[in-house]
Amino acid sequence: MLLECTEVRKSFGDAVVLDGLDLTVDEHEVIALIGASGSGKSTLLRCVNLLAEIDDGTITLDGEDITDPRVNADVVRQKIGLVFQSYNLFPHMTVLDNITLAPTKVHQRPAAEAKAQAMEWLDRVGLADKAGSYPDRLSGGQQQRVAIVRALVNSPRLLLLDEVTSALDPELVGEVLTMIRDLKGDGMTMVLATHEMGFARQVADRVAFLDKGRVLEQGPPGQVLGDPVEARTRQFLARIIEAGRL
Repeated sequence: MLLECTEVRKSFGDAVVLDGLDLTVDEHEVIALIGASGSGKSTLLRCVNLLAEIDDGTITLDGEDITDPRVNADVVRQKIGLVFQSYNLFPHMTVLDNITLAPTKVHQRPAAEAKAQAMEWLDRVGLADKAGSYPDRLSGGQQQRVAIVRALVNSPRLLLLDEVTSALDPELVGEVLTMIRDLKGDGMTMVLATHEMGFARQVADRVAFLDKGRVLEQGPPGQVLGDPVEARTRQFLARIIEAGRL
């Protein structure tokens, strides 16, 4: 087991966002988190990446309790890549500089090594010719692919994807989803929060439906999305179907 979240609780003031949440992720597994806005999907990803401190419970990565206050968060984050729905690229830096910033400045890797690896990834995703471009010269889909490459250059054990297609025009969604599908083929372990139910059905090994800060139902995509057990899951999916998103 690569990741284990046990009885994880997180509140913001009086608002309980994660309420005793349990989730496990095996190595090379892809988990899709689905649920209504406010169900805790993004907060869970931020807690796993230690950008938000949990109030109770434990999160372990490779058997290590990464929520132990003695743990060096920067060291943990070298093993976990996180991609946000907004690309968060530095507008004054080229694509290549955006990608190599953390490896060279934070992880102290030689610049030539970081550049070579960045170019390998850019070539693989069809963006090698954009290495010297600035983010505002790229489409939304291209910017999101660059953001994913930036998370991959440190060879993370786990990749977290937070609604990475939600800010994209519909015609640009496919290129990002293709990249994620290719990463699955490589065996990358991923946890992705998504509203793209069709994609979750195609790429996920397991779908977890979050409701009120808990995993209410989880299982193979065909079962959770096609024949859910819980009434709340059925209600949620009915609204998704009404909106034409399943």
